[in-house]
Amino acid sequence: MGGRRGGAPDDFSFVNPVIKYLLFIFNFIFWIISLVMVSIGMYARMMKHAEAALACLSVDPAILLMVVGILMFIITFCGCVGSLRENICLLQTFCICLTVIFLLQLLAGILGFVFADKARHKVTEMINNAIVHYRDDIDLQNLIDFGQREFGCCGGVTYTDWSQNMYFNCEEDNPSRERCSVPFSCCIVSKEKIVINTMCGQGMQDLEYIEAGKYIHANGCIDTLVNWIHSNLFLLGGIAMGLAIPQLVGILLSQLLINQIKDQIELQSYNAKHRTDPWS
Repeated sequence: MGGRRGGAPDDFSFVNPVIKYLLFIFNFIFWIISLVMVSIGMYARMMKHAEAALACLSVDPAILLMVVGILMFIITFCGCVGSLRENICLLQTFCICLTVIFLLQLLAGILGFVFADKARHKVTEMINNAIVHYRDDIDLQNLIDFGQREFGCCGGVTYTDWSQNMYFNCEEDNPSRERCSVPFSCCIVSKEKIVINTMCGQGMQDLEYIEAGKYIHANGCIDTLVNWIHSNLFLLGGIAMGLAIPQLVGILLSQLLINQIKDQIELQSYNAKHRTDPWS
């Protein structure tokens, strides 16, 4: 790089093509991902019929997927076009958006840690609402069953939470065949048994905790989930870093490209001025 003479900009300022096309490829990959997310969200939304079952969730996952996909599409589109066209306005928009998203994620993590009790209460409320609507939608049912099987738990706080569901309710006048039972996903399934008893959850809510624990996972999913989080802090930290690094890379590359474009514009302005006014 040449030196500056009398405050003049560097005569050899240029836009590094490596940074330019690296930023373009970076944005193009996430632009494709955003299109896939929007497509999946739209398909899931069109296939969804049971609106009542989603009342237990704060946001419909299909809509959330579409919103995130559309935001990603707009932001990465600014990055793609901005890097190719060397447009400072689009690149600054891309850089500012990534910075805001990164700071919001950081703030959400801090607030989640500080207000852990409120977050726990909200999650408990969502799980209880999901239990109420368990039989209303097969997708919700599969989601709950998957969570209970994977974490080895049953209900929100305890297995008797399933009494909140009209089919599993323990009231004497409940005509359901599943009265005072729990779903099969709560059961402790032995791999050694050739024939699996799919009715093993029958009448489990009538049993005491210790007795029920011989047949089902009697612990609630909230405490099990909290214990899992505490046991996998390094894994969760790695996932958080995996989400943060691409954002920081995008911010760094866009800022480097913006600075190089500004230097190029400054050099062109300086050269144009001195060609028309050689005595200045």
